[in-house]
Amino acid sequence: MQVDQDQAIINAGTAATAVNGLFNLLAANSYYGSNFPALSYLSAGDIQWSGSQSDPNEITKHLTSATNGYVQSAWTAIYKTISQANYIIDKVPAVSDPLLTSTLKNQYLGEAYFVRALAYFDLARGWGGVQLILKPTYTSSDNSDIPRSSLADTYAQVLKDLNAAETLVPAAVNRNRVSLRTVQALKARFYLYQKNWALAEQFATSVINDNANYSLVAPYSAFFANNAAATPESVLELAYTISNTNGHSNWWLPPVLGGRREWSPNDALVALLNNPAIGGNRNTLIAQTAPPGNLWYGRLYYRNPLGTDPAYVIRMAELYFIRSEARAQQGNLIGANSAQSDLNAVRSRAGLGAATAATLSDILLALEKERQVEFAFEADRWFNLVRTDRAQTVLALPDKHLYLFPIPYNETLVDPQLAGANRNPGY
Repeated sequence: MQVDQDQAIINAGTAATAVNGLFNLLAANSYYGSNFPALSYLSAGDIQWSGSQSDPNEITKHLTSATNGYVQSAWTAIYKTISQANYIIDKVPAVSDPLLTSTLKNQYLGEAYFVRALAYFDLARGWGGVQLILKPTYTSSDNSDIPRSSLADTYAQVLKDLNAAETLVPAAVNRNRVSLRTVQALKARFYLYQKNWALAEQFATSVINDNANYSLVAPYSAFFANNAAATPESVLELAYTISNTNGHSNWWLPPVLGGRREWSPNDALVALLNNPAIGGNRNTLIAQTAPPGNLWYGRLYYRNPLGTDPAYVIRMAELYFIRSEARAQQGNLIGANSAQSDLNAVRSRAGLGAATAATLSDILLALEKERQVEFAFEADRWFNLVRTDRAQTVLALPDKHLYLFPIPYNETLVDPQLAGANRNPGY
C-alpha cells in the first residue's frame, strides 16, 4: 500500500490528521467495521447465512476460497492499516513544530506501534506467519520481494511493537484510542496465545485491578444498550459517526429495521442465549421480528442512524476469561482469586449462578462455553477454538488446514512470495 504524498506529515496538525486516519483505517468496514470480525463469527458455527451474498455463505460452510471477497478485503485493509502506522513511525520523530510536543509525539508513535501490533496479531491468528512490512512504501519498488515470516517471528514482532507502545502511550484512559491499559490488555491476550500463563495473568490483572476505570458493567446489556458508549466495560472500542459509519447493523438487522440480515444467529445459538441457565441476561443480544416472519436477529448493532454503533475490540469480560484460563493452567483452580472466581465474575454479571467446574479440563470447557455466548457477535470464538485446537472437534471440520484463512488469490498473482508453495496449504 503506497503512501499518498498529499497526506505528508510536516507539522502538528498533519501529524494529528495522520493518526486520526490510522484509527479510521482500523475502524474501516473491511477491518473492524465489519469484515474481520465477520470472518471469525461466520466461521464459528453459531451464525447462519440468511441473505443473498455468496461470500459469507462460503465462510459459514467452511468452504472459503482464495477468491472470497471478505478474505481479500480484510487482508488488504489490515495491510493498509500497517502501511499508515509505518508512515507515522517513520515521519513523526523528525517533525519540528512547537505544537507537536514530546508528549504528543510519544502518544502518536505509541498508538502507531500499538495499532501495528494489533494488525500483525490479527494477521497471525487469521493467516499464520506473514510478510513483515515495517517501513513505509513510498514507491512501487519499496517493500517488494519480502518473504513470509514464520508464525513465531510474526508474533515476536507483535511483542516488540507492544513493548514500544507501552513506554510511549499516556496513562490517562481513552477508550477510543490507546492508553497504557489498552496495551496491557492486548499483551494479556498475546501471552494467552503464547501459552505464557504467568504473564497472561499478570497483564490481565493490571487492567482488572484498575477498577476505578475498568469494570464489568451490569447487566450484560449495559455496555451496548440504550446507545451506551465508552462504558467501563470497554478497554478499546472504535467510535463511529453519521459521516463515518460501519457495516455491522446493515448485515445483522432485518429489512423491517433497515438492514439486510445477511447473517443471523442459528437455532442452536438462539437456544443457548434463551436458556436462562446458559445465556442468562445475555439473551438481550438477540430479538425476534413480529409474526408472520418471526425472524431471529442479532441486536448488538442497532443504532439510529444505522452504522453508528461502536466496534468492540477488547472488553473487560475477555480479561477475566484470560486470567481465569491462565490461573487454571497454573493450578490455581478454586477458591478466592482463582480461575473459578474469575469465571464466576462474568457469570454473575450475566445473572447466572456460580459455576461448579473445579478441574482444569472442566474449567477450560466452561470458559469455552462462556465465550460462545458472551462474545457471540464479536471476533472471538473462532480464533479461540483454533488457539486451543478445539475447532476441528467442536465444528466437525474435515481438515486442520481450515484453521487458517487462504492467502487472497489476487495477492498470489502479483507477489511470488505469496504464490505456489508459499500459499496456505489446502487452498
